[in-house]
Amino acid sequence: MAGIPASVVAAGGLVGGYGVARWTRKRALGGVALAAAGTLAARDWHARSGPVVATALTTTYVAAFAGSHPLARRLGAWPSVFTVATAVAAASWAVSDRHR
Repeated sequence: MAGIPASVVAAGGLVGGYGVARWTRKRALGGVALAAAGTLAARDWHARSGPVVATALTTTYVAAFAGSHPLARRLGAWPSVFTVATAVAAASWAVSDRHR
């Protein structure tokens, strides 16, 4: 992940995971994309900011994924995904990435 901020990877995982699931109609494939990006981001968060920050941001990532589902009922699917992806990216940048 050299050079790519974890905030971008995490946001991309949320957007990409949903996109893969939607376009392939295979939710499991979307889950693989989501998990892969989350794992890469978590490794970077851990390396840069330690286990406490990595745990907090990973929890935020998972909560954003879960929270996008009820939010989609109000905003629509894509707006919901973009909203939670932006929130995760902002949290990651504020806590870990800006110290690069």
